Amino acid sequence: MSDELKQCPQCSSPYGYAMGEELYACPECGNEWNPAEVEEEAGLKVVDANGNVLQDGDTVVVIKDLPVKGAPKPVKAGTKVKNIRLTDGDHNIDCKIDGFGSMGLKSEFVRKA
Repeated sequence: MSDELKQCPQCSSPYGYAMGEELYACPECGNEWNPAEVEEEAGLKVVDANGNVLQDGDTVVVIKDLPVKGAPKPVKAGTKVKNIRLTDGDHNIDCKIDGFGSMGLKSEFVRKA
């Protein structure tokens, strides 16, 4: 067995230990994982308000009125946004909305169309 510790993908604990050739376990949350499988799944994972996974190029619908700084009116609920780009950060969707231009949205305020 290896003495190497790996970070838990579920709780980010640095104390994940080897339980065999391919399996690691976290002593803090009890999660068990195969590091080879986790590396394949690693990357940007963005979900909408309903839990659907979003991808670059998807079309989404705004689910509530969103105020925009400097604009006289909000982005209305039901506005369809086409061809989104996923980014890392607080506002994890970059897009262009007709009448507003380029802006960032939070994924929790949209649903997949």
